[in-house]
Amino acid sequence: MDNQAYLVQMKSKPRALTGKGMLGNGFHPINGGLHPAKSRSHRQRWEVKPSEMSRNTLNPIRAIVDGMKLTPNPEKPMISLSIGDPTMFGNLPTDGAVLQAMKDAIDSQEYNGYAPSVGYLKSRQAVANFYSCPEAPLEAEDVILTSGCSQAIELAISVLCNPGDNILVPRPGFSLYKTLAVSMGVQVKLYNLLPEKSWEIDLQHLESLIDERTSCLIVTNPSNPCGSVFSREHLQKILKVSSELCVPILADEIYSDMVFPGCSSPSLASLSSDVPILSCGGLAKRWLVPGWRMGWILIHDRNNIFGSEIRQGLVKLSQRILGACTIVQGALESILDNTPQSFYSSTISFLKSNSEMCFSELSSVPGLNPVMPSGAMYLMVGIEIDHFPEFKSDVDFTERLVTEQSVFCLPASAFEYPNFFRIVVTVPEELMAEACSRIREFCRGYYQPPSCDGNDLDQ
Repeated sequence: MDNQAYLVQMKSKPRALTGKGMLGNGFHPINGGLHPAKSRSHRQRWEVKPSEMSRNTLNPIRAIVDGMKLTPNPEKPMISLSIGDPTMFGNLPTDGAVLQAMKDAIDSQEYNGYAPSVGYLKSRQAVANFYSCPEAPLEAEDVILTSGCSQAIELAISVLCNPGDNILVPRPGFSLYKTLAVSMGVQVKLYNLLPEKSWEIDLQHLESLIDERTSCLIVTNPSNPCGSVFSREHLQKILKVSSELCVPILADEIYSDMVFPGCSSPSLASLSSDVPILSCGGLAKRWLVPGWRMGWILIHDRNNIFGSEIRQGLVKLSQRILGACTIVQGALESILDNTPQSFYSSTISFLKSNSEMCFSELSSVPGLNPVMPSGAMYLMVGIEIDHFPEFKSDVDFTERLVTEQSVFCLPASAFEYPNFFRIVVTVPEELMAEACSRIREFCRGYYQPPSCDGNDLDQ
């Protein structure tokens, strides 16, 4: 019944009022019509409570960092190796062609209004053209533009999961997955990555976690926080598990193609014709413009397993915020078509050089075990915590590193992986060298080698 059905024009003789202007049928007369009477509220005082979603929203990184006592040594300039923002130090500007595309979009004055919530058709087609390949073809209808890759991940989880479902998330892994899922009432199951195998997935452990309520598997490749890049063979093994147990994949591929020379990083969708995949990406990292908030979802569903309902669900969910920034959408085709390969290569060369220097320097520090990355912009370092008895955890270790050496590395407890810390390798080369030198000095002051008691000597 629509609202008009509640309004009844009085064509007959008005009926007697009862109580405070109320007719005997429970309606109030208003301007010649009838409206349903409302029961009086018994609320006598203000009581505004936060929603359950807000109560259940927690960012693990903020929870840990906000509890740390971060007071840098005033005698040493602060070097932050903690934030995954490649623009932070100003040494990695985006390409001139990217800036020109934005200027042209602004000057055209064609992109000042609202766009469709899923993005302009022309912009979606540009993304489809950029990522389409014979093994995983794409059209504009397979692309949803979003406000950054973070919103792409949020939409993907939202369309696939109901409260009480569970998702499979890597450990160590990007903390946003848990933040989003738990706020929606979705359980997070953590599958292990293996540092001794360059952070490959423990497939046996992964498979053991899948049950009837598993709604998706999140695969991050290349990895944040590990900087790892899965081989083609390993990706095929992941897809085999997904295919056999009928679990769709959310592929976080924001670092797609940010791999060091000698490595390859095929998209998951290009290696499978049957597993339905929502691939999330964006401009933030490869084009070095995280603040522009341009992301996308690529829908790979060649067997029509997602079908129209998942596609329509994504459209409906995208309408909650009315889409991504229109100015960036207007520039998107030019950005994708005109950014020179030399820009990508230069960025990768810098990241590889910094990673190699950091790995080499820290490999010779007693008590530390860095894992050489193959892409993205991160490096994980293991702490032999038993040899640093002064510290109880990676949080204590990194907190004191700030206090004494003014070097801030993110404790990997923020990624559900204690006794490691993450280094962001986008800092200028001279700062990376200085940071490694300070970390060495710090460890030298606290490292205690294995004790050799009499029993050890007798063996």
